[in-house]
Amino acid sequence: MAEQTKIEQLFHALDEMAITISEEHTYTYLDALAEAGDILYQGVVDQPFSESVQEKIKRLLTGAPKGELDREVVRKAFQLAILKGMKENVQPHHAMTPDGVAFFVSYLLKKLIGEEQNIRLFDPAMGTANLLTAILNETDQAEGAIGAEVDDALVRIAFAMANLQRHSLQILQMDSVSQRGLPEVDVIVSDLPVGYYTHDEVVSDFQTHPEEGRMPAEYAIFENSWSALKQSGFAVYLIPNTMFTREGAEALHHFVKKEAVTLGLLQLPESMFKNDQYAKSIWLLQKNGPGVQAPPQALFAELPSFTRAEALNDMIKRINEWFEQFFHSKNG
Repeated sequence: MAEQTKIEQLFHALDEMAITISEEHTYTYLDALAEAGDILYQGVVDQPFSESVQEKIKRLLTGAPKGELDREVVRKAFQLAILKGMKENVQPHHAMTPDGVAFFVSYLLKKLIGEEQNIRLFDPAMGTANLLTAILNETDQAEGAIGAEVDDALVRIAFAMANLQRHSLQILQMDSVSQRGLPEVDVIVSDLPVGYYTHDEVVSDFQTHPEEGRMPAEYAIFENSWSALKQSGFAVYLIPNTMFTREGAEALHHFVKKEAVTLGLLQLPESMFKNDQYAKSIWLLQKNGPGVQAPPQALFAELPSFTRAEALNDMIKRINEWFEQFFHSKNG
């Protein structure tokens, strides 16, 4: 059976189950989707549903693709369902990381870590774990991965997604700003949410806190997650284009200059975003540590549209050349 057909079949099962469950228990679609994912993983219906709903879910289970499914089939089917659910009640700045970006981040991450094995990944703003599992599906160099998310429905979806993709993902339901003493990791990868952190008392001592005004959520998650990164470790953050230019960014500049080396900043094509204010870039960093030094020339570029294959291939060639010339030479 073709991969696309399996994706469509699995999405149909998830979607119909979620609709049925949400009508039965007056759940939101995303809450019901998490429950549908659990049912698919367990292969049985053990929740207290009416007889008619139980029968419908059993029929959907019977019609769902069987056996050990390809991880990307599972992720893409869930992605379709999550996107449907997010249209109901999620703000644009919480939008899911597009597939093209997730794969590009995976490619950059592999360039950064080289031949290193048994790395531990951490995403402090995991959401549904779409970005994290996309990366895990692209590399076999990760020993383990940790994802943190405060929203209960998104955590439950991430749990179901990780189970069905057979990933040993450690999921922490927590506020990634207030939680201290995070486990040490080799790499941080995250699509930072944009907005303001509302618990002023938690971030009053943060070094990136602007002198005036509220704490940007992206600053708060960045600084606190940074404490989990080991010396000489790498980070790949998706950040708003306003990260360094907004009012009060001086404290962020000072923190980064003291703590890290910026390896590169790649601006994503604006055509990816419905509104310019949500446009993002990929920020590549290395934490200060033994032997860490800034490359003679950082990697700065505006990425072409991901639909322009030739232009994108040219850009990847340039990036590969940069890694060979300025990065692998200093780490060789």
